[in-house]
Amino acid sequence: MSELKKKILLVEDDPNFGIVLKDYLMMNEYDVTHAKNGMEGFEKFKKDDYDLCILDVMMPYKDGFTLAKEIREKNTEVPIIFLTAKAMKEDVLKGYKVGADDYLNKPFDSEVLLMKIKAIMQRKATETVADSKQFEFKIGEFHLNSKLRFLRFRDEEPVKLSPKENELLRLLALHENDLMPRELALTKIWRDDNYFTSRSMDVYIAKLRKYLKQDENVEIVNIHGEGFRLVINQEA
Repeated sequence: MSELKKKILLVEDDPNFGIVLKDYLMMNEYDVTHAKNGMEGFEKFKKDDYDLCILDVMMPYKDGFTLAKEIREKNTEVPIIFLTAKAMKEDVLKGYKVGADDYLNKPFDSEVLLMKIKAIMQRKATETVADSKQFEFKIGEFHLNSKLRFLRFRDEEPVKLSPKENELLRLLALHENDLMPRELALTKIWRDDNYFTSRSMDVYIAKLRKYLKQDENVEIVNIHGEGFRLVINQEA
């Protein structure tokens, strides 16, 4: 099943720039709604659920800061990126005070905007996973209790996992048969995404593979450049 496209609310009063930016984002697999001013933007926001908002700062009827405050009153979580032609420090600080996740000065590189969108959505996904209360998992013939850090194969004595082994296997289990992005694990468990933490994670993946090899229907697959997938093959 293909993943649903992430929905973006774009509020930009320059009609030409707004259309170009909307088309560009849609070409990159986002579902984009374009509003031409702050008032229209808030009406559209109230009627639908969005994964991210991109707001121009300088707009007639209602500026981006005012719109962001109204959005924040209804939704404290949705990410907000401001677009501005003014690079004044006071405006940037004002934007962050009303709840901005990031800021881009016009004119900007469209690829930079794409990277910012991806990074923000990745961070939100990390927070969502971190908030999950699930701590018991069935992984093929294994049972994982992530509160006690016990991994049990069938009726054998459980293995006590290290904190990082436990968190990593829990993240993989939360993404069972789906991609667990490398960046998500590094941010959540190691609190940093660099070459050394990445190599450290590979060592822990190797340890988990040793534990799981008792069940031939369970494997951790490396998705090159993306992350890992905990694959559980259902027995016929």
